[in-house]
Amino acid sequence: MKLNFLKVFAIAAVSFAGGSLATQWMTPATVSADANNVYELRVYHAMPGRLGDVVKRFKDDTRAIFDKHDMKSIGYWVPQDSPAKDSTLIYILSHPSREAAAKHWKEFATSDEWKAVVARTEANGKIVEKVDSTFMDPTDYSALK
Repeated sequence: MKLNFLKVFAIAAVSFAGGSLATQWMTPATVSADANNVYELRVYHAMPGRLGDVVKRFKDDTRAIFDKHDMKSIGYWVPQDSPAKDSTLIYILSHPSREAAAKHWKEFATSDEWKAVVARTEANGKIVEKVDSTFMDPTDYSALK
């Protein structure tokens, strides 16, 4: 009798823990941020055959320089489907305000560190054809607040 009780208790405990983990896993995470923050969606269109160079520049250099200029990286993506998968890098930055974004972008673009990165990474030609930028506010039902 005692053994059956222990088995039932163990099964119930494992089921409860598993259910709790599954619920936590399936519940969308909320990322808190200052209510005044704005988010900037940027889409980089690489020159033909140069997406790898763009991705490498972001991984090795750009993101660290963003951090130095108070430009908070939220995430970076490459599309899965053609034709965009061969030429597109997408990312989102967070800024305290549109004014701060303009200030940070100006400081970033004119920094000696960035100019050296561009000179080095574009020694064999331009790697970015075009950049699209869209400023966004999260909705009240977004996981990102």
